[in-house]
Amino acid sequence: MSNQLKPDAGFLSRLSNLAKPSLRQRRVMAMGTAAAVVVVGLGAFALLPPVAHIQTAGAPMLVAANDGENHAAPRMLENSAPFSFADLVERVSPAVVTITSETTTTDGDDDNSNIPQQFKDLFNQFGQGAKPQPHKALSAGSGFIIDKAGYLVTNNHVVDASKKITVKLPDGRSFTAKLIGTDAPTDIALLKIDSKTPLPTVEFGDDKKLRVGDWVVAVGNPFGLSNSVTAGIVSSLGRNIESSQQYTNFIQIDAPINRGNSGGPTFDLRGQVIGMNSMIFSPSGGSVGIGFAIPASLIHDVVAQLKAHGHVTRGWLGAEIQPVTPEIAASLGIKDAKGAIVANVVPNGPAQKSGIEQGDIVTAIDGQAVEDSSDLVRKVANIPTGQVAVFSVSRNGKPAQIKVSIGTRPDDARLASNAPAGTGPAAASANAAGLALSPLTAESKKTFNLADNISGGAVITKVDPDSDAADKGLQPGDVVLKIGSRTIKTPADFQSGVAEAKKGGRSSVLLLVARNQGGTAFVAIDIEKT
Repeated sequence: MSNQLKPDAGFLSRLSNLAKPSLRQRRVMAMGTAAAVVVVGLGAFALLPPVAHIQTAGAPMLVAANDGENHAAPRMLENSAPFSFADLVERVSPAVVTITSETTTTDGDDDNSNIPQQFKDLFNQFGQGAKPQPHKALSAGSGFIIDKAGYLVTNNHVVDASKKITVKLPDGRSFTAKLIGTDAPTDIALLKIDSKTPLPTVEFGDDKKLRVGDWVVAVGNPFGLSNSVTAGIVSSLGRNIESSQQYTNFIQIDAPINRGNSGGPTFDLRGQVIGMNSMIFSPSGGSVGIGFAIPASLIHDVVAQLKAHGHVTRGWLGAEIQPVTPEIAASLGIKDAKGAIVANVVPNGPAQKSGIEQGDIVTAIDGQAVEDSSDLVRKVANIPTGQVAVFSVSRNGKPAQIKVSIGTRPDDARLASNAPAGTGPAAASANAAGLALSPLTAESKKTFNLADNISGGAVITKVDPDSDAADKGLQPGDVVLKIGSRTIKTPADFQSGVAEAKKGGRSSVLLLVARNQGGTAFVAIDIEKT
């Protein structure tokens, strides 16, 4: 036994200590737990402990390397975890600025703002009510310099209605900025500051090469904390957020961004701008890991127009369009629910002049496939005014090529919905597919407050709440103009159309409807669910 090897007590003690976290490590882990509670409970930003010191087999390590173009591009090493973005941040941060916008408002700071309205009315009767007084309001956002001459980019909502715009650089210098131009539909603004010396800049990258899972770094001024840096990954691409942002396919990122980050840049690992932070999704107002950035390619194109003209012009087709839903595709016998269907054409607009008709399905423009109605809007908007584009359409199941001379999109205030006209004698009411319809008369127009230019079709007077028509949003006051290719002149026409579809073995029909709220739309309804 004396010759047998015995474990060294000192070695075992050291091995045991390696398995136990140090006091500092235990404190860091405790901070991490507390931070997680803050994230969930308050919706505020929190910096969690880094995991850079953890070695994981097969995981890459990122270290800064010079790629020959003065870019701090991370380099990959084997058998390590992510290391540091420090070199990248050090290079780009000088060009990321704080933007302060000064406006005049009468909201938010009145002494009686929390007094119930009935008491305000009482005070006002005796001349005691405090009237809102105009006062100066300041708001802060972020931006980034793209030209040594002093051009910089931010969000339109950061500088909207500003009387004075101040730009502060990380080196402490402050400038009063000139607003060159804004584009509300894309939420982009271009500013200019004058400096006696060249300014630090960043450059645009290629957002079209992004993939879900790629690393991104966001720099900005959340809550006024200048040059704060967060990192994350691309969560999704091509996000359509809301109708007011119809020209933007957002990049979704999980790098924490908060109020004040608006207008700040999102960088790829080469230190190039691939997006601009614009909005977040949050029930609390703080970061929950869902942020949206405007793609660099869109910013570049908009900025070029703002710099040249001070405003943005977009191509215009002159048609109301909507996506081809699976229900619409099924009702038309189409296998793929792709493209955009023309719900209406504007009189004397580019579409009508070129021969595009109501019911046409646009499948491609100049050979590029149209995925849906949003994709069509963006593609048309990018076509210069006066340029001829070839639209591939499907009309009654047959392909066609139509050349369209693209017009200039009017201001939103000048765009008007034009319902199709029709004529036809009145007929008795009818019920079919969960809908009760009556003739379109002067009395029914008055009852449902319908537009004067609707002169054909049958008005819906009642919708069965258990029907598919109700599920699809049809309401009393909507006017059915067509069922399939059949023009509706009387309620009986609609009833005949439904009967014909059932006889042909179809379970759904496609309706063209003039909506009571305005505009026209195609709606596919299940005629068996009644």
